[in-house]
Amino acid sequence: MPNVTKWRVGEPPIAASYVLPIASHVSQARVLGGYLRRLSRTIDDVVVVDGSEKAIFDAHANAWGNYVRHIRPSIRTTNGKVAGVMTGLASARHEAVIVADDDIRYRRAEIGRMADLLSAYDVVRPQNMFVPLPWHARWDTARSLLNRLSGGDWPGTLGVRRSVLLDAGGYGGEVLFENLEMVRTVKAAGGREAVELDLFVARRPPSARHFLSQRTRQAYDEWARPVRLAAQLTVLPASIWLARQKGMPALLALAALGIAAAEAGRRKDGGRKAYPATSALWAPAWVAERAVTSWAALLTRLLLGGVRYRTTRLKHAATPVSALQARIGKAK
Repeated sequence: MPNVTKWRVGEPPIAASYVLPIASHVSQARVLGGYLRRLSRTIDDVVVVDGSEKAIFDAHANAWGNYVRHIRPSIRTTNGKVAGVMTGLASARHEAVIVADDDIRYRRAEIGRMADLLSAYDVVRPQNMFVPLPWHARWDTARSLLNRLSGGDWPGTLGVRRSVLLDAGGYGGEVLFENLEMVRTVKAAGGREAVELDLFVARRPPSARHFLSQRTRQAYDEWARPVRLAAQLTVLPASIWLARQKGMPALLALAALGIAAAEAGRRKDGGRKAYPATSALWAPAWVAERAVTSWAALLTRLLLGGVRYRTTRLKHAATPVSALQARIGKAK
């Protein structure tokens, strides 16, 4: 890993771009205003790509226009976030670009480290931590801890080298798991990925209602990784069989194993400084959830043709690596 610069208060803005794609039915002027103002003093180029309806777009422009670049998406994609990201990348003034959802909250030191990493890598995947931690954020944190044992969690933010993704022709906007699609596209184009398990970026938790509404949709992401989906599909029938054959003690042992695995993920690469000691205790709840929602995701694909996304349905979670390599190789 390259040397990490220690950024001090009062230093000039970091030479990088920050792209925030949004599309809202209600004004986010007050919710995001303070954060965007701080960003504008921290990073040289902040681009908000706003796909909101005109009245909301105008309210955002009036609130933020003096300290960020506020623009509309220049293209359309089924997954609207991809259109926002690609518009922002095309407009970005720097090679190093941080792409982040509207619930992400970077601090200066984390932006500095991302910029440093993008001088050596083509795509960077940090890790998220929920701040604050209502019950449903603790539940979802268990997912993050388990994922840290198998290649790292997937956060709501990535760093990418602008030219690499633009030269690859962008990434697919007809898929659900757009962050995986971006990383796969960069790697298919020959880029290098850094998964920084010790780089923690704060994320605001959603409402409990929104969290509950996303359970099947998050499980559907695993259609992009069939081996993981198959493994998750086995959990429910295996648990039923185990309960019938061995009884409740066997299920309790299985739950204890999940807690131990999550705790190992919490202790990996400095995770204890980001995740509370009780986080691993929520692992059985998340595993039980995924045991059910993976089957819901399977039935959603087979019976409905895809998962609902806004006013349509998306069939594909992400493009297979081989297809991306073939597309990029043909373009070259």
